[in-house]
Amino acid sequence: MNPPCGRCNKPVYPTEKINCLDKYWHKGCFSCEVCKMALSMTNYKGFEKKPYCTMHYPKTSFTIVTDTPENLRLKQQSMLNSQALYKEEFEKNKGKGFSAVADTPEMQRVKKTQDQISNALYKEEFEKNKGKGFSVVVDTPEMQRVKKTQDQISNIKYHEEFEKSKIRSDAPPPENRQDYEDQPSNPVSDFGQSAGQMRTAAVAPHSGGKRYQAMYSYMAAEADELSLQEGDLILDVEPIDEGWVFGFNQRTGQRGMLPANYVRPV
Repeated sequence: MNPPCGRCNKPVYPTEKINCLDKYWHKGCFSCEVCKMALSMTNYKGFEKKPYCTMHYPKTSFTIVTDTPENLRLKQQSMLNSQALYKEEFEKNKGKGFSAVADTPEMQRVKKTQDQISNALYKEEFEKNKGKGFSVVVDTPEMQRVKKTQDQISNIKYHEEFEKSKIRSDAPPPENRQDYEDQPSNPVSDFGQSAGQMRTAAVAPHSGGKRYQAMYSYMAAEADELSLQEGDLILDVEPIDEGWVFGFNQRTGQRGMLPANYVRPV
């Protein structure tokens, strides 16, 4: 049995049937309710299961509600309920370091996309590092603690080395010191000679030899060495071997060896 048309209520045959708005229509009957303009499935707009053209489509209007005392009371009650729920939610999340975000379908989609991107980046990084001879270490709290302990130990060792180096001079150590230390010597005669030279230098003026000036400070490491301060005048300078000279410090009145690259001629 053929269904009736939604406008003329006559039977609609399959060759001219239009199924739309939960009704069957003749092609000629499927027109605007106001201007009777023929419509199709692409340009109609439905309202209350009736076809309309774009021009005569009913516009949605809002109903004005009177501000009666009862409505005002309900409105105030709704606001109080909203504030109470907000404060309760705020107290729950206070101190957690994050804000509550509604788990909407859009947020779920964004979260899923971010997880997929993270997995893709992780796999890409893993493929790059695969076969390079090291493994990726997870930055766990235990690993962070070990790293912090190692940094503290390194800082302590650095400060110890720095304090030791401050005892020495503020300039680089001389070169070829090992060559001089390897030469054989008589400790007794050297000590007697050094002591005699120091006593003589304390009372006798310089003999007018070469004059040098200290460019850096130097702390004597041995008994036969001469300590320097920047600017000291060194008299009677005589070269001993490569990298070392012997001279008289006018400021302290002492004689001894000193590194040649710590002084310059004047």
